[in-house]
Amino acid sequence: MSHTDAPKGTDYLHADYSIKSWLLTLDHKRIAILYLITISLFLAIGGSMALIIRMELLTPEGDLLMSDTYNKAFTVHGVTLIFFFLIPSIPAVLGNFLIPLMIGARDVAFPRLNLLSWYVFTTGGTLGVIALVVGGVDTGWTFYTPYSTSFSNTAVVTAVFAVFFAGFASIMTGLNFIVTIHKMRAPGLTWSRLPLFIWAQYATSVIMVLGTPVIAITLLLIAAEKTLRIGIFDPALGGDPILFQHLFWFYSHPAVYIMILPSMGVISELIACFSRKRIFGYEFVAYSSIAIAVLGFVVWGHHMFVSGQSMYAGMVFSVLSFLVSIPSAVKIFNWIATMHKGQIRLDSPMLYALGFIGLFTIGGLTGLFLAVMGLDIHVHDTYFVVAHFHYIMVGGAILGFFGGIHFWWPKITGRLYPEILGKLSAVLIFIGFNFTFLPQFIAGYLGMPRRTHSYSEEFQVLNVLSSAGASILASGTIIAVAYLLWSLWYGEKAGRNPWNAKGLEWETSTPPPTTNFERTPTVTEEAYAYGPDDESGEVNNERD
Repeated sequence: MSHTDAPKGTDYLHADYSIKSWLLTLDHKRIAILYLITISLFLAIGGSMALIIRMELLTPEGDLLMSDTYNKAFTVHGVTLIFFFLIPSIPAVLGNFLIPLMIGARDVAFPRLNLLSWYVFTTGGTLGVIALVVGGVDTGWTFYTPYSTSFSNTAVVTAVFAVFFAGFASIMTGLNFIVTIHKMRAPGLTWSRLPLFIWAQYATSVIMVLGTPVIAITLLLIAAEKTLRIGIFDPALGGDPILFQHLFWFYSHPAVYIMILPSMGVISELIACFSRKRIFGYEFVAYSSIAIAVLGFVVWGHHMFVSGQSMYAGMVFSVLSFLVSIPSAVKIFNWIATMHKGQIRLDSPMLYALGFIGLFTIGGLTGLFLAVMGLDIHVHDTYFVVAHFHYIMVGGAILGFFGGIHFWWPKITGRLYPEILGKLSAVLIFIGFNFTFLPQFIAGYLGMPRRTHSYSEEFQVLNVLSSAGASILASGTIIAVAYLLWSLWYGEKAGRNPWNAKGLEWETSTPPPTTNFERTPTVTEEAYAYGPDDESGEVNNERD
């Protein structure tokens, strides 16, 4: 990869310290930092609710929270973590920061739209906090009708508009990324040379642009029915609640891939770097991202096997649900093949990548259970579904996010974190996660219903294990946040390319300058061009 000398201008972190310069910035890197700060607050809120839920479930009796309060707790947990953390985490933070750097551009295509997306997202987050302060919402994160429109007396409309604004921010981000990737690639950076992180972000952006308007319209219909009493979903008003499920899951199943596809892109970067090898079957991994984006739009009906849809529709959705697992399996196979005979280094980002592969494989295989109509009917609305969902979303999306943050943290901040604590955090999160959610598969298969604050005594041991695991998971997360913040002031200064990684983002200085590159770089080699003469991967902390 030929490139110009790293620019010597002021880096983006130190260009101007004033708050005004940050709040009015058009620099994609600073906007990524603003998103990181914002979504971290929602991770804290949603994570706190999770711990409260697990404290309640330590005992069979509902002796910590009243049933109504418990309903509000798991609704806040779901809404904040799904719509305000998992969906925007990698696209809005790592995508915003890295896409222009990875393709050799000076910024995204529409910098003002990029900043506006953060303000719109923050507006939605503020409305979500208001909904929490004024009493919360008790509908669950799915806002199922007619309960949400006709029976709940909580702040449903406020919460609905909170998610509505977050959705519009997603559309803006996705549109920006699509145009940026199409129009602003450096000379020589063909589609067949793009980093797999870019392929994953592109596929994710397509889902965001095409799928999010559906949930936006659905949320407006909820608000209209609740405030104006227009019969849309409530049978008492002449509406159809099954229509809501079709609209909601038409978006919400592709939204699963909005959360997981970016993590898959991160894992491809980590596996290649820490195995010192080009990704095995690069083309298959790239096109599998597009296949996931396409197939994700035609499997929503597997959420509705018990809704009364015809057996024949159920069979079609069941087959399609098995089909969509193939592109994900391709990625898992190719990552493992890449590691075969590689010069593997078990640095903390790689530990997160390995943890992702393990947890996502379990989540994906148990998803096949739910694609079988007979078994899905047995475990529907049990903790089996909760465990499966969290293995995909939390185990997959969060480990991918943490792995990416650890990998690119030196480039983002110019500082190194304590590697031993990074490894400790990765191990604790992996162990804590399995202790939390593996018992829930057993409890769910035995019939423990989800969304209840009391349960039969036979499930107490499993719930105690799950709650103990949650404390380990929380400890690992808190340790990671603590040492990353510590590194901002006390961490050793990072060199231009501390991992000896391939990619344009490592060709510029650390932290990157405001304009990213002094001159547009020219790409002359394939992606992940690691070879036998390449460095073995020791940390290179040479100063710029």
